Amino acid sequence: MTVTSPAPAAIAALHTGLYIDGRWGPAASGATFAVTNPATGALLTHVADGGIDDARRALDSASRQQARWAATPPRTRSEILYRAYDLIVERADEIAAVMTAEMGKPLAEARGEVAYGAEFFRWFAEEAVRIGGDHTTTGDGANRIVVSKQPVGPCILITPWNFPLAMGTRKIGPAIAAGCTMVFKPAELTPLTALLLAAILAEAGLPDGVLNMVTTSDPAAVVGEWMSSGAARKVSFTGSTEVGKTLLRQAAGTVMRTSMELGGNAPFIVCADADLDRAVDGLMVAKMRNMGQACTAANRIFVHRNVIDEFTGKLAEQMKALVVGDGSVAGTQVGPLVEAAAVDKVTTLVDDALGRGARVMTGGVRPDGPGHFYPPTVLTDVHPDSELMRTEIFGPVAALTPFGSTESDGIDEVLTLANDTPWGLVGYAYTQDVDRADRLSDALQVGMVGINTGLVSNPAAPFGGVKESGLGREGGRLGIEEFLDVKYVARPIRGAAG
Repeated sequence: MTVTSPAPAAIAALHTGLYIDGRWGPAASGATFAVTNPATGALLTHVADGGIDDARRALDSASRQQARWAATPPRTRSEILYRAYDLIVERADEIAAVMTAEMGKPLAEARGEVAYGAEFFRWFAEEAVRIGGDHTTTGDGANRIVVSKQPVGPCILITPWNFPLAMGTRKIGPAIAAGCTMVFKPAELTPLTALLLAAILAEAGLPDGVLNMVTTSDPAAVVGEWMSSGAARKVSFTGSTEVGKTLLRQAAGTVMRTSMELGGNAPFIVCADADLDRAVDGLMVAKMRNMGQACTAANRIFVHRNVIDEFTGKLAEQMKALVVGDGSVAGTQVGPLVEAAAVDKVTTLVDDALGRGARVMTGGVRPDGPGHFYPPTVLTDVHPDSELMRTEIFGPVAALTPFGSTESDGIDEVLTLANDTPWGLVGYAYTQDVDRADRLSDALQVGMVGINTGLVSNPAAPFGGVKESGLGREGGRLGIEEFLDVKYVARPIRGAAG
C-alpha cells in the first residue's frame, strides 16, 4: 500500500500533463496514473494517462511539423541543443532530486546521470553541423553522383525507467540534430524526469510540435497506434528483448527504420594475471551502477580458479560495506529497486542459485519493508545452469563462477561460457597481457568490450549490441546516422564523351 507524503518541491512544480504541439494538457479521457517513491511507497503525484486519441494527436502534430523542422538550418538545431545542455547543467540538482524520488537511485548517482545525459545534447549539437554527403563521378565520366543525407521523418522514441534522463537525451539529441520530429513515450514507472526534460527543451527554444510526449499506463495501445499509422518512419526503443521483438514485427508492416537497444547478459572475466584490486573496483562499477538495474550490468562473473578465493574475499568486503537506504538521504550508496516485482525476481533467482549449490558470501536475505530493497549480495560457486546465468538479474547480486586450472589459463573455456547466450551487448575482461586482451576482445560476441574497465558508456562512443541485444547504435558518430536517410542524385555532365 502506498502512503501519501508531501512531494519534493521540484515535483510539485512540474507539468504533469501531456505535451502535444507545444501545449501541456490532460489526456482526452481525463485519466491519470500515480507515480510513487520506491524507497518509501509514498505517492509523489499523478500524471496524465494518455490513450489512443492522444497518441493520434501527438503523431499528427509531429507529422505537420516535419517538413518545416527538416528545413531548419543545422546551426539553429545545434544552438537549441547547446541551450538545452546548459539548462540541464544549471538545473542538475533539481533534475537529480526528481530522478531519485521516482526511481530510487542515490542522489550522487543521479547527479552523475544528469551530467552524462546532458553530454548527449552537447555531442549532438556538434554533430548537427557535420552531417556529410559525397560527390563523385561515374566510371564512364558521363554522370555526377551526388549523395546527401536527409532526416528520416517522424520518429517514435520509447525509453526505459532505469536511466530516465540519459535514455531520453540519447534518443532526442540525434533526432533534433538530424531534423526529425518526434513522439516520445517515457516509462510509466518514471515519467517525471521526462516531463522535466520536455519543459527544458521548450525553454531552450525547440519549436512547438517537434517533440510530443505522451505519458501512459497503457504503452501497448499508444505505441501500437503509432506503429500502425504509416506516418512514423522510425522507431527507437530501449527495453526488453521481448518487447523489442514485438516492435520489430510491427515495424515490418510499414518497413520502418528501427534502432533497438535490448537486453544484456554481460560476462565479466577475471584472468589469473589480473590486477585484482582493479578488477574488484571495476566490477563494483559494472555490477552496482543503478543497483544493478542496467543492461550493461555484469551478470555472469567468471574468475580464474587460481585467484577466485582472493577475489571473492575482496569483493564481499566492498559489497558488505555499501550503505543501503533511501537515495535522497546523504551517504546512501545503494537505493531501492524500482518496484516490488523487481525484488521478487531477484529473490527467486538467488533462491534458485542457492538450490543448485551456490554459497552466499554476503547479503542474500530480502529485508522487511517499507520500500523495494534488496541487499548487495555475493554468491560464489554458482552453477552454470542457474537461472541467473541465463537471464538478466537486474539487481545488486554478483554471481561468481570459476574457470581454468592451475595448468591452464582457461581462455577457451571461459569464451565458450561467455558466448553461450542469445544476448551480446557488452563484455568485460581483466588481464595484464596485451595479447590475451586482444584475443578476448576479438572473440567475445558482443557489441562493446571493456578491457580493465567497468564502464563503457560514453556519448562519444557507439553504444549497442549484437545477437538479441539489438540493432543499430546510439551515441558517437554513428548515432546521428540512425536518424538519416541517404539520397543519391544522378546528374549528367554536359559535354561528357559518349
